[in-house]
Amino acid sequence: MALLFGCALAAVTIGPMRIAPADIFALATGPGGEVDATVRTVVLQIRLPRVVLAALIGAALAVCGASMQGLFRNPLADPGLIGISAGAACGAVGVIVLGHRVLPVLPDWAAPYLLATAAFVGCLVATLVILQLSLHDGHPVVATMLLAGVAINALAGALTAFMIFLANDQQVRDVTFWLLGSLGAATWAKVVIVAPVVLVGLTLLPFVARALNGLLLGESEASHLGFDVRRTKSLVILLSTVMVGVSVAFTGVIGFVGLIVPHAVRLVAGPDHRFLLPASALLGAALLVGADTLARCLVAPAELPIGILTALLGAPFFLWLLLRAKAVWQP
Repeated sequence: MALLFGCALAAVTIGPMRIAPADIFALATGPGGEVDATVRTVVLQIRLPRVVLAALIGAALAVCGASMQGLFRNPLADPGLIGISAGAACGAVGVIVLGHRVLPVLPDWAAPYLLATAAFVGCLVATLVILQLSLHDGHPVVATMLLAGVAINALAGALTAFMIFLANDQQVRDVTFWLLGSLGAATWAKVVIVAPVVLVGLTLLPFVARALNGLLLGESEASHLGFDVRRTKSLVILLSTVMVGVSVAFTGVIGFVGLIVPHAVRLVAGPDHRFLLPASALLGAALLVGADTLARCLVAPAELPIGILTALLGAPFFLWLLLRAKAVWQP
């Protein structure tokens, strides 16, 4: 929690325009009438919604990764494994390349949300297809779901590549930037849409933490221990799809958080999902807020795609944790 607070404070104060901590304190504790109007606008309308959106999405990606690694008993599982991210990318790229054909018929209020809607619909369609393919006697089979996810990932990737082939130079630049993720368009309106979905997921997923612990022993063993495996599968897949779908819809594909954060927490604190899920949420939120701050500042006034930084920051940290754990395990 302290790490997340520190990253959030740094994100609000650091940037092309430096904000004094005293101004942040004045805005947080009262009307802040003595604070300059420009500072107030930068903090309340630009940086704060961006910090909140980054924290929500970082927490969502990390918790979904931890839940899916437990559900699939696969250390490489993350929200992209069953085609969620690939489906969203396919929908978004379709709008970037072909959206100009439908924009003229849309009302003005709907046009800004066309890209996000297409990405969200893309991830839902991919997940529903995979679920339908993996059903056996009315419930999803994990092994079949993994294989179907690989196939859907390949199919969505091929469709995305085909649309990039059709795109012009500007569209290729837009597609590339979206695929690498960005929080640059964060607004309070987007926070209002993302927050309820993510907070509901973060609240409900810990209720299946004990069942995910049981699934580490196997589905049959978890059933013998009294856990409702079918309900656990459905809840994890449904919540992960919705949380990741709404996150990707507004920020693009931000990789590595859902894979690396649960492993980092697990190496430090063990595999108990009762602790792993909330700790992953906090670390994922802190990681994405910190990465977004660096993305804004490293090459200012330009901005790096945040997906590059999450990989550059997360991979060395993960390697350090692996070497540290290896030193502890060796006699």
